Amino acid sequence: MVVIEDVIISDEIFERKFQCNLSKCKGACCWEGDYGAPVRKDEIDQISENLNRIKAFLPLTSINHLENSDPFTFCKEPGVWGTSCHDDGKCVFLTTNDHGIAQCGIEKAWFNGESSIKKPISCHLYPIRVTSNEISGFEAWNYDDWDICRDACSLGEANKIPVFRFVKDAIIRSKGISFYNQMEEYYQQVYPE
Repeated sequence: MVVIEDVIISDEIFERKFQCNLSKCKGACCWEGDYGAPVRKDEIDQISENLNRIKAFLPLTSINHLENSDPFTFCKEPGVWGTSCHDDGKCVFLTTNDHGIAQCGIEKAWFNGESSIKKPISCHLYPIRVTSNEISGFEAWNYDDWDICRDACSLGEANKIPVFRFVKDAIIRSKGISFYNQMEEYYQQVYPE
């Protein structure tokens, strides 16, 4: 592991290879799992502020759900707020394209200039999972090894893309370019190519 600024980063984020292969998985991370996408307080506020405009990019079932239920749910385990899910496990903000591949309605609204938030940072950083220790002020970044991402691991290996490079834009969005550059420097020193 390495510590950069206030983040403890698992070696797997540098060692493992990853590149989403949506033609294979169809974005299953948007409907598989025990709870919706983890969201921070500021994201709850932003999504709530943009919710009426985001709804225009969602299927009718999600619009109906959002009109009758809260868009967020507290998940006792692991103790975080997450996006609400339909009874079948699909994220309430899930939509699909013409090929049946999952897309985020929040992100679609953002691309169309209708939302101030791109999507939850937990989705953008995936397969990195972030846990925070409010007492110490540190975050821990770990690689989430999920069997539905087998094809992403294979594609990442074939293209030699380490996890942290795959989520470069999300890391910069979350921590800034200087933080990402420190990760890159560490990688080049410890894992010379």
